[in-house]
Amino acid sequence: MIIAEVCVNVTTNTIDKNFTYAVPEKFKTLSAGWRVIIPFGRQKLDGFVINVRTIDDTAEFDFALKEIIDVIDEEAWFTPVMMSEARWLAEFYLCPLAQAMGLFMPGRRGRKLKIIYEKIIKLVGAFDEKEFSRAKTQLKLLQLLSERGTMTATELAAEKISSTIVNALAEKNLVEIIKRRILRNSYSHVKSVAMTFDLTDEQRAAIATVKNSLTQKKFRGFLLHGVTGSGKTQVYIELAKITRQLGRRVIILVPEIALTSQTVANFKAHFDDVAVIHSKLSIDERADVFDKIRGEEIGTMIGARSALFTPIDNVGLIVVDEEQDSSYKQEKNSPRYNAGTVAEEFAKFHDAVIVFGSATPSLEKFYRAQQGELTLLKMPHRVLNNPLPQIKCVDMRGELREGNFGVLSRELIELLKKTVADGQQAILLLNRRGWSTVVMCRSCGATAACPDCKMPMTYHADGKLRCHHCGIESEPPKICPVCKSHKIKFLGSGTEKLEHALKTSLPNARVLRMDRDSTGGKFGHKKILEAFAAHEYDILFGTQMVARGHDIGGVTAVGVLSADAALTFSNFRAAETCFELITQAAGRAGRANLPGKVIVQAYNVDAPAVRFGCNHDYEKFYEYELPQRKEIFFPPFCRLIKLIVTGRNEDKTVARAVEIVKTFKAEVVGKISGRHEIFGPIPAAIAQLRDMFRFTVLIKTDNLSVVRRFLREHELHLRDDIQIDIDPTTTD
Repeated sequence: MIIAEVCVNVTTNTIDKNFTYAVPEKFKTLSAGWRVIIPFGRQKLDGFVINVRTIDDTAEFDFALKEIIDVIDEEAWFTPVMMSEARWLAEFYLCPLAQAMGLFMPGRRGRKLKIIYEKIIKLVGAFDEKEFSRAKTQLKLLQLLSERGTMTATELAAEKISSTIVNALAEKNLVEIIKRRILRNSYSHVKSVAMTFDLTDEQRAAIATVKNSLTQKKFRGFLLHGVTGSGKTQVYIELAKITRQLGRRVIILVPEIALTSQTVANFKAHFDDVAVIHSKLSIDERADVFDKIRGEEIGTMIGARSALFTPIDNVGLIVVDEEQDSSYKQEKNSPRYNAGTVAEEFAKFHDAVIVFGSATPSLEKFYRAQQGELTLLKMPHRVLNNPLPQIKCVDMRGELREGNFGVLSRELIELLKKTVADGQQAILLLNRRGWSTVVMCRSCGATAACPDCKMPMTYHADGKLRCHHCGIESEPPKICPVCKSHKIKFLGSGTEKLEHALKTSLPNARVLRMDRDSTGGKFGHKKILEAFAAHEYDILFGTQMVARGHDIGGVTAVGVLSADAALTFSNFRAAETCFELITQAAGRAGRANLPGKVIVQAYNVDAPAVRFGCNHDYEKFYEYELPQRKEIFFPPFCRLIKLIVTGRNEDKTVARAVEIVKTFKAEVVGKISGRHEIFGPIPAAIAQLRDMFRFTVLIKTDNLSVVRRFLREHELHLRDDIQIDIDPTTTD
């Protein structure tokens, strides 16, 4: 008897084991990796076959085995490597195997994917032209097929040949009507964009260093630290060429869908086997990409974080561009993975090289490079020796004193006017705040800070200020404790307010907004960027998506509004985020022959992150920030694990969270070697959602395996009332 272990594809945490089913005779060739339909209680669910084996009898089971009902696909969905990757994901991120395997699916559970066919007409028999003297159209088709071999329905229509003609020849066994699957390519219309400049010495040195590891076909990690405009993309392309010449495949990750089209255009100039995948493609379009990969039609895979979860094998190179970007973190659903972490582990499965690239690397990656865990590659100059743009910081407190209460400083307005008058273009980044509101003094720039950990406090809807790190709460001040000013504001502004200001100050300028509200649809980002690159607009403005990766030669001016707003967030990465946005946004200016100018608006112009950002000085920022992180025991000196405990009853939810903290302190803190700290519970950033109360417990550790073992031993990963987030981007 053949039996199969099946992982049932359900989303609950409470089911984290495989179930055994009998394999019917008609499915006797079934093996690990197939998707199947199985009976589960009173339901029919889909599942993933984990293992298949033959037994002599069913004596080892004290119940009657149910049979697998059906198979879903025409072949095994999971390769052995994909199975290993899914198991690692489940183990590392403490989630059921079904949730990890679900990442490798292009669509919903149990869904049979829509397959599109086209008719192909093929010549199969010899013919005598004399026999078709009275059938001119039939003869025309036969002659065309003799020249072309096959014709599609579209080609037949162009030649005005009807299906009646085709059917008549098919009855005479002269042509064959066959069906061929159409594999859609949503990016077939993207035109290639070739780079014309020669490689710099810095680019050549970086390529040569990585090439040694590529040819050895062994895992190795690199950090490519190149300033904006230094030509990191061309380095990726050259490394991809080497990888493809070695007969291996490539994965290129970008953080935002907005960057996908530009990256595809650059790679298409050098490769004809490029595929793209991201969440804005339909389920069936993604499934077509999967089939192309299985058919080995694809050598280079480009996309956002989901591009990691395809059946691509024999991978030799993985690139994580803009590695510091928070978009690489999946925060909404389990497993809450970081694509950079996953990509590095997957590279080990493939014995591949991984390259992390950024102008503003995360402190964790740069620290690892300094420690020798990653090989550091530096490109400190722009291609063609173009200078970095001049940056001037405008103190918005002075603007207030001078009676300017708008979102645009007078100096930025003048720069924009001159830029438009000169026929050039500008980009404006509004560092819009999140859901919470910040309490700030508009006279001195001070924000309400926690008296204990000194981190900014967040204003909540219940009127309280809370520190999301240590839980302290207080009333919002009516008078600034620093300068005694009464100008206390609950600040918040959005792109709509900026758009109004632009139209008021520059009524003749053509302005274009780019944010999540204006980029709906599959190619929303692409259409906006293409229109701006074609100079149909003078000013592009929006949120963070306008700040990264775009290379538009006509842009000579950049404005960064509320540059220091990130410093008001209750987040240990606040300074890093502030520095990154200034540097990345400024990097959009002056990338062609014309010099760039940048205006950075801030209330706290003396903040180190602002000063170092305006000086393009990453290493000085790193040297300043690293000791701060070490003093308060934050990454890269620890790993973070965030637990969010949820429940409908507030008191009971708090009690469950308190019990976790007590148990951890009793069993781990001071009991097991290493440094382990636990904080909370405190109300989560979103303290109540859909009638559910949410409380955060934060663990800091220098030995992640100890904490993961604790969570498993107490089966916290099996509870639906607890969300586990390893390496969260925020602490609240």
